[in-house]
Amino acid sequence: MQIRAKLASSGALLAAAEAFVRRSAGSGALILVNDRADVARMAGAGGVHVGQEDLAPADARTILGPDACVGLSTHTLVQIDAGLLAPVDYLAIGPVFGTVTKATGYEPIGLPAVAGAARRIQGARPLVAIGGITLDCAPGVLAAGARSVAVISDLWTGGDPRARVRQYVDRLATSGG
Repeated sequence: MQIRAKLASSGALLAAAEAFVRRSAGSGALILVNDRADVARMAGAGGVHVGQEDLAPADARTILGPDACVGLSTHTLVQIDAGLLAPVDYLAIGPVFGTVTKATGYEPIGLPAVAGAARRIQGARPLVAIGGITLDCAPGVLAAGARSVAVISDLWTGGDPRARVRQYVDRLATSGG
């Protein structure tokens, strides 16, 4: 689970991250803090997810240590290539589809770009698809070569995020994802 609160103050983000880490203890969930390796370390989170404009993955790794999970957002094959040289545990590609959750400055890349990124990575790192993922399109995104999907807005479809997560687990388990 990724904690993403772009507009939160450092103190508020730290408090939220600490609460998530506490509540998830013993569940096996991996808690990542978006953009902020310092907050991830102080909260005892499992790692950080950084973007192209954030702290470099090598610097995040220095802050968090060798056992933490460090992920990197990419939007192009050039960024995928650079990410393969960085000390990251996974690469994210997107936005795959249009999204209102985050203004990335990048146009949707579509499934062919996910497939191209998967071919480029060749299993060297897990590929996570981000941006506009819904329950209906998730199986196709996985079929294109992503190992997993990141979902935000669609979890609120129907007003019951817990039930929606269960729908994802059930659908992706039956589609081979």
